[in-house]
Amino acid sequence: MAPRKKKTEAPIELPPAPVTVQPITETIEKNYMPYVMSVIVSRAIPEIDGFKPAHRKLLYTMYKMGLLTGARTKSTNVVGATMKLNPHGDAAIYETMVRLTRGNGALLHPFIDSKGNFGKQYSSDMAYAASRYTEVKLDPFCAEIFRGIDKNAVDMQDNYDATSMEPVLLPTSFPNILVSPNMGIAVGMASKICSFNLGEICDGTIELLKNPEITTDDLLDIIKAPDFSGGASVIYDRAAMLSLYETGEGPVTLRARYNYDKAENCIEITEIPYSTTIEIILKKITEMIKLGQLKEVTDARNEIDLSGFKLTLDLRRGTDPDKLMSKLYKKTALQDNFSCNFNVLIDGAPKVMGIKEILTEWIKFRTECVKRELSFDLDRKNEKLHLLLGLGQILLDIDKAIKIIRETQKESEVVPRLMSGFGIDELQAEYIAEIKLRHLNREYIIERISEIDSLQKEIADLRSIISSEAKLRRLIAQQLTDIKKKYATPRRTQIIYDDFTPEYNENEVVENYNVKLFLSREGYFKKITLLSLKGNDEQALKPGDEVMQCIDADNTVEILFVSDAQKLYKMRAADFGTKKASELGDFIPAKFDKGERVMCMMPIKKYDEDKNFVFVFENGKGVKIPVSAYETKAARKKLVNAFSSSSPVVAVFMEEKPIDILIVNDAGRGIVISTKLIPKKSTRTSSGVSLFQLKAGQKIAYATTDISAHAGADKCRKIKIPAAGSPVS
Repeated sequence: MAPRKKKTEAPIELPPAPVTVQPITETIEKNYMPYVMSVIVSRAIPEIDGFKPAHRKLLYTMYKMGLLTGARTKSTNVVGATMKLNPHGDAAIYETMVRLTRGNGALLHPFIDSKGNFGKQYSSDMAYAASRYTEVKLDPFCAEIFRGIDKNAVDMQDNYDATSMEPVLLPTSFPNILVSPNMGIAVGMASKICSFNLGEICDGTIELLKNPEITTDDLLDIIKAPDFSGGASVIYDRAAMLSLYETGEGPVTLRARYNYDKAENCIEITEIPYSTTIEIILKKITEMIKLGQLKEVTDARNEIDLSGFKLTLDLRRGTDPDKLMSKLYKKTALQDNFSCNFNVLIDGAPKVMGIKEILTEWIKFRTECVKRELSFDLDRKNEKLHLLLGLGQILLDIDKAIKIIRETQKESEVVPRLMSGFGIDELQAEYIAEIKLRHLNREYIIERISEIDSLQKEIADLRSIISSEAKLRRLIAQQLTDIKKKYATPRRTQIIYDDFTPEYNENEVVENYNVKLFLSREGYFKKITLLSLKGNDEQALKPGDEVMQCIDADNTVEILFVSDAQKLYKMRAADFGTKKASELGDFIPAKFDKGERVMCMMPIKKYDEDKNFVFVFENGKGVKIPVSAYETKAARKKLVNAFSSSSPVVAVFMEEKPIDILIVNDAGRGIVISTKLIPKKSTRTSSGVSLFQLKAGQKIAYATTDISAHAGADKCRKIKIPAAGSPVS
């Protein structure tokens, strides 16, 4: 049997929808702008308390859960409770929580005390554990962000479904807006605020409270530079930093910190810029190794463990670690910029501000919080005083009060009869009626009303503070002083200066060959190859000049030049061109600060204890400083305070093994001593010990190693110091 064919129905044609013409400007204004304002005001830009709404809702929920003083609870409990205020989903809430924890390490002063794996700020691959595995509570530091919240310090508002209340802002008792880093991208604008050291911010705010006219330049001397939880170093440029402090916009250049392990011949990078991750750095280094652009490195590996961050680079033999790091700073994110944009919501409107303006706005906000908190206390004390004054009325006739209560037939008539019997109001009468029978005695009542005098004094003090702007500022300053004393920590981010940072030259190749280094007494320096010296040992000098030092070395050494102005200059032999004996050479004082002359040079391969500088001073003292005291991690070109300034320096000698020196005073008397008698001091500015016994008004004229040129010097030898001089010419 053939199947029956289905009857097909003709499609129903609907009339075309009416076309509504709407200008694009009207569409944007009605549909897009509300979304824009919601993102700016309610999501991405922090307010003057230093929090975005997501942070504020989470922390307030934990506060109401009793987690400021209680034990830790599972993170998932907090996430669930927070959804009563923040309906954006558990994943977003937990991600917000992670960044606020001590375990993650994103903040200088974490708000959440955590237990479990919360990942790390410096790694994108170290994922945090699920909320059911981790535990949290509020850090004790949070007491400072909630101070006064239960005393009407800030406004409260309905949550999204009007079933509970939440604070509009948190009454932070310190400028958290500049202590906790914050980043957010809104629509058409963004905010990126770096963190500063809590102690420095407290000091700067206190100075601003004392002197509202303080300049940004003066604030820069107090709040020295940003301070990041990851440490590293900030390359300090005062002009650029001042511009950032004034405008609220500008980059902060951060550089990784490292140690060189000589035994293992490897570099251990222990701190990296806050703006990057170990994965980004490792990827770039690995890529450079594969492309043959980093032949100095044989292996790079992530060695992060329980002790903290570590990125290890194994080096080829003979690699200069400082030069390699200079190269990596230029080629990788080991040196990176944190681009600041201090965009903050002030009264619901976004505003880019400098440091002083932000602190000024915070002081206005905090002043209002403190005033409201004190007003709350004042109202409570006035209420208590009012009740105690009523209690004082019945002290005049306790029996009368008992009689009134006993003889009253109905409970509802007790309060009115007490009011008429003692001339008190309803609140006072209600308070008296609620007193237990055992307390209706003279002793109890006198004890209670004895508080009246102290209450009246406290009320007067509170009114005095509330009505005085100066007293409010002093109170805020005292709170900041207490917070600094309790919670401030040393700077984590080291400040280094651009003048002393090494420059990497991509085309730099240092050829190594043996040379002789000559330094004349007038300061002329020559680097001469051994081949050029053959058969020509006579050096060209200016009239009256003489060769002061002649040392064998090679072209790769670093040369330390000591000036007479307590400075030491570091130069490389490779930076000088080779000379002939017939040339005068390079005038070294031209590379010094104006008016300085060179006293001594020392070529070195490494900073060890075998070589020393020996300083002889005009006051008859001398000191021996090991060359290791002049070692610096950064490739600094100049060191100040290279030796003591207590007396002018007369002579400086290089010592690899003990040498004999002749010291002559201005009276023509001298001593010859071995430098082994001069004690070694590790502090560069040590004034040394007495070598020469000088009479009043005498001083050392000069010192030399050329003893044979002085008649009578053989009779001046001494074996103990200090020693009296013998005639010498």
